[in-house]
Amino acid sequence: MKTPIELFIRSKVLPEYQIIVAKFRELIIKHFPDIKEEMRGGTEKYYGVPVYRYNRIIITLSPTKKGITFSFTDGKKFEDKYSLLEGEGNKSLNLRLSKLEDYKDEILSYYIKQAMVFDS
Repeated sequence: MKTPIELFIRSKVLPEYQIIVAKFRELIIKHFPDIKEEMRGGTEKYYGVPVYRYNRIIITLSPTKKGITFSFTDGKKFEDKYSLLEGEGNKSLNLRLSKLEDYKDEILSYYIKQAMVFDS
């Protein structure tokens, strides 16, 4: 039986980006067991998306035609030594990945740790 998140990945994430999502999910399970994965939202017009909750939602994962967007709720507060975060929001910033070779556990961990600190 597939979970709602697995069904979401299979139906909404383009095949070439599914490995990025798989690696991210693996990273969360192995190194951030206190972060819970769940689906949020969803209406007739708009599908829900996977979110990652520590005390509250700290990361939202959104697939696009060009890759995967990781939206960090408090991204504006982060140090960004990799200069990879983008966005115009007052609060959240995004990390966009479209190539597997751009995915690095070390980089994602750097941002996830900050997300957890600002959520405490």
